[in-house]
Amino acid sequence: MYIKKILWAVAVIGLVIFGAIAYYIYVAMFQPNTNFETEKEYIYVPADANYMQVRQQLEPLLKDIGSFDALAKQKKYTSNIKAGRFAISKGMNNNEIINSIRSRNLPLKIAFNNQNSLEDLAGRISTQIEADSLSLLKAMKDKDFLKKNDFTEATALGMYLPNSYEFFWNTSAEGFRDKMLKEYNRFWNESRLAKAKELNLSPDEVMTLASIVHEESKQADEQPRVAGVYLNRLRIGMPLQADPTLKFAAYQLPKYENTVIRRVLNIHKEIDSPYNTYKNLGLPPGLIAMPDLSAVKAVLNPEKHNYLYFAADAKRLGYHKFAKTLAQHNNNAREYQSYLSSQGINR
Repeated sequence: MYIKKILWAVAVIGLVIFGAIAYYIYVAMFQPNTNFETEKEYIYVPADANYMQVRQQLEPLLKDIGSFDALAKQKKYTSNIKAGRFAISKGMNNNEIINSIRSRNLPLKIAFNNQNSLEDLAGRISTQIEADSLSLLKAMKDKDFLKKNDFTEATALGMYLPNSYEFFWNTSAEGFRDKMLKEYNRFWNESRLAKAKELNLSPDEVMTLASIVHEESKQADEQPRVAGVYLNRLRIGMPLQADPTLKFAAYQLPKYENTVIRRVLNIHKEIDSPYNTYKNLGLPPGLIAMPDLSAVKAVLNPEKHNYLYFAADAKRLGYHKFAKTLAQHNNNAREYQSYLSSQGINR
């Protein structure tokens, strides 16, 4: 009888212990453990992160970090960290959280436009993915990569077509660059290559001219006409005489550092630079800025006309007046110069 009581007591204790363990397992695995009111929160796990770095991001988001630690260790997550961007939904339990941050790396949309240089672009992208600006710039300027793909530092900016793209947050600098090359090659399909050939331009030259067109006019409906003027000039061997190229040349000089040129003057036309299209025939060596796709399409589909000149329109700011003769152009130019003077814009 005494032995039966002992066995009964042991059984009861065993059941209690089993129940406690079962409850702990339930709490650790299946009880909701989030501590935020939004529908989702995200954590960003770098490529070389350890568990403590992940834990630091998770701790403010969880009610009980201890139960998460225990399950993470049990499921061997602590020694098998995955890099990426991961979502934690409101009401998730520890098991769901671990499954999410271990196997559900979420892509994100990154976007860029209006970057004036590779340096600017690298800085912009570094705010959106894990890769830092220095590693991005190094990848973009890699000489072997540029040579292999027929780019130079002057034309490399043209490879990065402004748009929105889907990337994983933990994409490397080289991974970003290589995907953008694929997007560039996809853009230059047979139809666009044929159009460039009809214009006697290479893709690099199309991008360079588009950068000038875009700096001249941000109006998509006017860009084909501006492109037509420059193509007419190239066709007859006339200098492009593009003011934006003078500004670009000037900004490379210490004298113009941290300045904004609002009015192109004769002194700018004397700058000794391959980007001075008043002194040099043909296109400059590369892009002066990142063109919008509208400007690229404008160069490939220019308006056919006989205009050789254009000047900013003082009565319709943002647009231009076009002329077929120098006399007409001089009248248009004088009108705009008078407007600038009336506004106190002298340089």
